[in-house]
Amino acid sequence: MACLKNIAISLVLAVSLTACADSQYGQKQQVGAVLGGVAGGLLGSKVGGGSGKLAATAIGSVLGVFLGSEVGKSLDKADQTYASQTHQKALEKSPTGNTEEWRNPDSGHSGSVTPTYTFRKGDGQYCREYQQTVTVGGRTENAYGTACRQPDGSWQVAS
Repeated sequence: MACLKNIAISLVLAVSLTACADSQYGQKQQVGAVLGGVAGGLLGSKVGGGSGKLAATAIGSVLGVFLGSEVGKSLDKADQTYASQTHQKALEKSPTGNTEEWRNPDSGHSGSVTPTYTFRKGDGQYCREYQQTVTVGGRTENAYGTACRQPDGSWQVAS
């Protein structure tokens, strides 16, 4: 229940803050901002404790929106395809600790996905924690998350 509350708070903050995103970049910047805001809020909620938990969630969301927006406005559809295919491949086939990398030869943007921990939930669903990087213009951003395997074999980000 607390996790759902943190996701809701993060999502509300992320969506509200995307109004600050520069509209010349359009949807990819807004998507990056929302995803960054949610991820930042979730990470912030894990750091904060007691009365500081809401503040840490809010700060994480704000930072996540900014970083996600900056990365999102720089990634084109080809970059997103390379990243998505690599993400699925790493989670499905790579042993824990092995890194899968992608690089778009047209944009020069690149990234990597490294599964860091594999576990099975009580309902039998397999999940993996992972570390992901995206490098745009020589600047690398790191993200951490958890994805769970869906019945169709795809991996869906859970946090």
